[in-house]
Amino acid sequence: MKILVGLGSCGIAAGANTVYTALETALSENGINIKPLSTGCMGACYLEPIVEVINDTGEKYTYVKVTAEKVAEIVEKHLKGGASIPEMLIPDDDRKIQGLQTKIALRNCGGINPEDIGEYIASGGYEALKKAVTGQGAAEVIETLKESGLRGCGGAGFPTWSKWNSASAAAGEVKYVVCNADEGDPGAFMDRVIMESDPHSVLEGMLIGGYAIGAAEGIIYVRAEYPLAIKRLNIAIKQAGEAGLLGENLFGTEFSFNIKLREGAGSFVCGEETALIASLEGKRGNPRLKPPFPAERGFLGRPTVINNVETLAYVPWIVANGGAAFAAMGTGQSRGTKVFALSGKIRKGGLAELPMGSTLREIVFDFGGGIKNEREIKAIQIGGPFSGCIPASLLDTPVTYEDIPATGSIVGSGGIVVMDDTVCMIDIARTSLDFTEKESCGKCGSCRILAKQMLGMLNRIIAGEGRDGDIELLDELSERVKDGSMCALGQTAATSVQTTIRYFRNEYEDHIYKKKCTAKSCKFDAVTFE
Repeated sequence: MKILVGLGSCGIAAGANTVYTALETALSENGINIKPLSTGCMGACYLEPIVEVINDTGEKYTYVKVTAEKVAEIVEKHLKGGASIPEMLIPDDDRKIQGLQTKIALRNCGGINPEDIGEYIASGGYEALKKAVTGQGAAEVIETLKESGLRGCGGAGFPTWSKWNSASAAAGEVKYVVCNADEGDPGAFMDRVIMESDPHSVLEGMLIGGYAIGAAEGIIYVRAEYPLAIKRLNIAIKQAGEAGLLGENLFGTEFSFNIKLREGAGSFVCGEETALIASLEGKRGNPRLKPPFPAERGFLGRPTVINNVETLAYVPWIVANGGAAFAAMGTGQSRGTKVFALSGKIRKGGLAELPMGSTLREIVFDFGGGIKNEREIKAIQIGGPFSGCIPASLLDTPVTYEDIPATGSIVGSGGIVVMDDTVCMIDIARTSLDFTEKESCGKCGSCRILAKQMLGMLNRIIAGEGRDGDIELLDELSERVKDGSMCALGQTAATSVQTTIRYFRNEYEDHIYKKKCTAKSCKFDAVTFE
């Protein structure tokens, strides 16, 4: 029998450490010689703390919203008495939500101990690396990724194989693989959960990438605000080295690869790959013009492949199962699955991994449980503050790299923030622009100056001081910021402004001409503006 306690950040925040300690004590006091094991997040963050009892035949009993007080009952009735406690188990609807997902990037999350390499290996871990290194050439690995249709999950959606192919073909004996773990979108926590729950999948993805492009060194650039992820990545790196899965002549071949971890200070712009490289080199994290692209000249001037955590977590599964298996999911040019982080005015916040092409309505209502407090849904922001706000009238839009941009938004990293009818869309635009203005590196004048001017205008409008012509000027300045900025931060900085004007123009007009907030949430005298 095994007992797992979810000890990801979400579980710990809900009190899982206290539950774990209470469970250890209760088991000892009752003479039950079982040590509870830690695991990561299974995605149902709204049900934490979670304790899972797995009997010797593999049957699982998932107890949710467990407290230290409930632990004694679980030990007494289930672990000693042999009878589960139905009223404490995961409800059928929530079990169904987990069962209907297609988990590839999240395949081990919440099911293994992230601090035990043995459990990762027992689940098939590092077999894909062995297959690639001992049985495939580098070109074959890249061809497998091409067949899969895997695209970068950090926001841009660039074909992964193309990056790897460019770096493989680039001249130079020294090359690098960099994992971009600088996840910073408000509302996005996919990468954090994977690093906390299944760090070896990231390492294995990097190793396969190193083999494919001819690199011998990998670097994980992770933001310092993720202490648990950093802890578990460091444990994973140490364990992989001790197991002979990092280092020299892996699997008796000439392939050698090492991984080190670097902590970033939390500047959002360092998620942009050229700014990330500058930061790694000890410079100010400013983007630079491309080309040359990092695959040609990246870290220390060497060919460098940069992929985010989620992208790398897919790689071992694809190599193990073949590119066609991944490409069989999804639709059009958007293949495979995508992990979405659900938050905001939603009943069931957490993670959901679904095939590309799932609609926004399915994600919010079938997997997110719908809207809190029986309110009406008003809009969705799918890719963080740099994406647009998609209105409820477009909920049947499939989430693909073709359909979402047609709404004026972007798929982005997949952090979905849901808004109900109590939310003022101008305030959402202001909050998003406030974030982007603060996170601008300041290199481009359009991003540094115009975004600040636009923020002042939005503050005026919210304060009841809007003027005739403000809407048109905001739209014009949005285009200027987009056209005059060098990197994606500036190019998408005003997307929330443009989409809220496009779909919620009436709210701007009400604020400016009627001096009222459509959502009845703004107090016109409560905002200080410049």
